[in-house]
Amino acid sequence: MRYGFVYYIGDVNSISIGSGTNIQDHSLVHVAKSNLPGKVHPTVIGDNVTVGHSAILHGCTVEDEAFIGMKATLLDGVVVEKHAMVAAGALVRQDTRIPSGEVWGGNPAKFLRKLTDKEIAFFAESAANYKSLAEAHATKNAEPLDDTEFLKVIQKKPKEDKPLI
Repeated sequence: MRYGFVYYIGDVNSISIGSGTNIQDHSLVHVAKSNLPGKVHPTVIGDNVTVGHSAILHGCTVEDEAFIGMKATLLDGVVVEKHAMVAAGALVRQDTRIPSGEVWGGNPAKFLRKLTDKEIAFFAESAANYKSLAEAHATKNAEPLDDTEFLKVIQKKPKEDKPLI
């Protein structure tokens, strides 16, 4: 979980992540130096975006308050507009634009339907919930262990491995 604008210099291009955005476990954010058309693609992720577990974002742009489902893959040049959604498991081909208010899914991804106002409102709510969770974890992790808890942690014996046979 990242909150606050983050700008990275990747191995061959840049990655930027906006405020309130959360990128969940096992996701991969990468960039493109060049591809067959010879285009250079940084990865730009806007504010209050939720990126589900194991998603791959490669040389693409995800605008503010968009939602990327688990295991979705966005290839070079993809643009996901504000308030748009990529369904779980979708493969979005190069240079595809997903318009605001739409959900796309499948392999290759295609338009599925319009989003409801309630679904669009959920995108900001999801980002806010993850931001609160990150702040709670940061507060808890900043607390020092008391001596008793510290000793329990360092004296804990590892479980013995039993043979498989």
